[in-house]
Amino acid sequence: MSKPFIIGIAGGSGSGKSTVTRKVIEAAASEHAAVIIQDNYYCDQSDLTFNQRILTNYDHPRAFDWALMIQQIDDVRNGLPIKMPQYDYAQHTRAQKTITVVPATVIVVEGIFALYDAALRDMMSLKIYVDTDADVRFIRRLTRDIQERDRSMESVIEQYKATVRPMHNQFVEPSKRFADVILPHG
Repeated sequence: MSKPFIIGIAGGSGSGKSTVTRKVIEAAASEHAAVIIQDNYYCDQSDLTFNQRILTNYDHPRAFDWALMIQQIDDVRNGLPIKMPQYDYAQHTRAQKTITVVPATVIVVEGIFALYDAALRDMMSLKIYVDTDADVRFIRRLTRDIQERDRSMESVIEQYKATVRPMHNQFVEPSKRFADVILPHG
């Protein structure tokens, strides 16, 4: 099996990364594609209390288990199936179940920090940054977190002000310089 074509898709929270990922998978034909979702690689926090977990800054690079993610991407690109962890947003820690990801000719790595780490970028054949205005990203995140994650409007706004926006400006937005392609307006 030849080495797969690895595509990194990065951008801020609510930028449209998942939509771009779906379009790439459709174009590649889903049976030839695998998706690695960075959100599934948040660090396991099962050793912490729930109240300690909710204080985690999930928008900082330290929130991720980089070693596991890079190892599993390397395994898939070398023809080995993996057990990708799942993240439980309600419990703020890794879920017990995993998803089996089998090797494919196209591998998409999607996440806010998909272009952040040099070792990860070095594995990629194509690096995409989805560049969407902050107000659009905020509205999408607010809607998603209220509808899909049962969060209050106040908690979403507070998190956005406290961590999402500052971490985007400090870490996510600067990773755009590593992109081969920048998709404007999401």
